[in-house]
Amino acid sequence: MSARYFYFCTCPRGLETLLAEELGEIAEKSPSLKIQAPISGGVHCSGTMEDGWLINLHSRIASRILLRIAQGSYRHEDDIYNLALSQKWEDWFRVDCTIRIDVAAIKSPLKSINFTTLKIKDAVADHFRNLFGKRPSIDTKTPDIRIAAFLDASHVTLYLDTSGESLFKRGWRTKKGDAPLRENLAAGLLRAAGWKPGMVLFDPMCGSGTILAEAAQILAGIPPGLNRSFAFEKLNGFDAKKWQAMKSACKPRPLPAEPTLFGSDISGDMIAIAKHNIKAAGISMDIPLKQIEAQEVQPPTDVPGIMLTNPPYGERIGVRGDRTTEAEERASLFYTAFGSTLKQRFSGWKIFLFTADLDVPRMLRLKESRKTPFYNGAIECRLFRFDMIAGSNRRNPVNANNALEQDTPKT
Repeated sequence: MSARYFYFCTCPRGLETLLAEELGEIAEKSPSLKIQAPISGGVHCSGTMEDGWLINLHSRIASRILLRIAQGSYRHEDDIYNLALSQKWEDWFRVDCTIRIDVAAIKSPLKSINFTTLKIKDAVADHFRNLFGKRPSIDTKTPDIRIAAFLDASHVTLYLDTSGESLFKRGWRTKKGDAPLRENLAAGLLRAAGWKPGMVLFDPMCGSGTILAEAAQILAGIPPGLNRSFAFEKLNGFDAKKWQAMKSACKPRPLPAEPTLFGSDISGDMIAIAKHNIKAAGISMDIPLKQIEAQEVQPPTDVPGIMLTNPPYGERIGVRGDRTTEAEERASLFYTAFGSTLKQRFSGWKIFLFTADLDVPRMLRLKESRKTPFYNGAIECRLFRFDMIAGSNRRNPVNANNALEQDTPKT
């Protein structure tokens, strides 16, 4: 019987429940993979070593898959040093592997995370030196092995990071615009919006094409980890043939005869980047992309669908990072015009806007039916949902400061 291991799958804040749902679907591929309830920061699960590979291959929402090595209580840094020193690191990786140590803490009484990181590094180095007379080298940029530690008020947990580079790095993005949306956050937003293959999806401010590329890979049945490498490939006992067989078992889905994914952007340069990225993501089907201002867009199909977009910011519309009166006026004019376009042309559509600007509904003069908090890195954001029902969702056109009309059903 295969050994059982315990994993912690991290994700962007706000996506924990969606990650647990996704992991439940991945667990349908393996009877040994067991998923626990989500907690802040991610989801615990357990399974075989191959189950860890499976999650790395298929999870679109997770950031890292951490394999638990040890747990213990501590009062000061020496307790953490002794726990790390006592681990049989040689069972996991070779002394000639390069390593990196990362430490995160919540409510820890220790004064210095950097000093704690140094103590763990010393412990691993001393362990190997005691055995072999030499120690692993440190590489903070492209290490073979990443060791992670998490400290709460009284306990420390040591992990091996089986992912290596963060999982949002799919390996296909070679070009990007300013502040691109991370791929795993885009995948989480697609799931939060309820989009599924076969549904019409339109991103009218597609930028470098992250949302469309994620949706296209889902539609085509391309796992997010298919064309990248992982840290678990450097661990002792890695079976390259089993790994290749796992990847080969991924079968592409038949593509629709007519396009269901559409995008546009005001910038021709961004349209070119989006086309390049979508092709690099292994997408052979044509995704219609159009250079046009968001205020001028028309529905791309007669069938209502889902609009999901991350509005840009900066000089073009002055949404974030620029709070001058002129910038706010540009933002207000843009969103007022865009809101009119939604009301006049997108009846029956479900509109999802992901933004850090909480004034967006007011500027659109629309009443959101739902707002869901997420984090884009350290930035608190909202995913606003607007159900475009004919004759509803409007603020009072005479006085936009009046109370919102209450004709949109809550969800």
